[in-house]
Amino acid sequence: MSAQPGPGEPITSAVGRGLPLHGNDIDTDRIMPARYLRVVSFEGLQDHVFEDDKLQNPRHAFGDPRYQGASILIVNSNFGCGSSREHAPQALARFGIRAIIGESFSEIFLGNSAVLGLPCFAADPQSIERLQTLVEQAPQTSIEARVDTGAITAGSLTFTASVPITLRDSFLSGQWDPTAMLLDRFDEVRQVAKRLPYMTGF
Repeated sequence: MSAQPGPGEPITSAVGRGLPLHGNDIDTDRIMPARYLRVVSFEGLQDHVFEDDKLQNPRHAFGDPRYQGASILIVNSNFGCGSSREHAPQALARFGIRAIIGESFSEIFLGNSAVLGLPCFAADPQSIERLQTLVEQAPQTSIEARVDTGAITAGSLTFTASVPITLRDSFLSGQWDPTAMLLDRFDEVRQVAKRLPYMTGF
């Protein structure tokens, strides 16, 4: 499984076993139920990923022991839609997910994932279906998803996916975490703040 990237670290690829999750329009309330939005930190959210779905379906992919330790999530269309809550990608990253390959993603979910160092790759439905089927039949298959080229490789299966160019460039340059970038040059931030009239005189 790929290690969690550190702030400022370029992300060129993610390598790991897959976790196939079927269904279109899976929203952030299903990924992370609303009752966990009251927490003051993101610690422990990984224990509640898809909690309600798993209660309703004992064979849910996130509870399936065949996929324990998997780090590449494989989804269908419009994944992460609904509420803009950042708890959803936070929980997935803390669960151990290092990349998501799917048909399409909610724009806000895509951005929230990017600032955590979690690239989301979009590919055609046929390629996604083949990848999900492959992983279901052979859960130990290693998948490599390359940010720099978009190449997805899993055993003999290969296809090309895409990451939005601005996000791709931020991953490759290591500039995907804006908070870490601000903190790294915080003396400059203070100097700029002193020159702004609406930041002084209170």
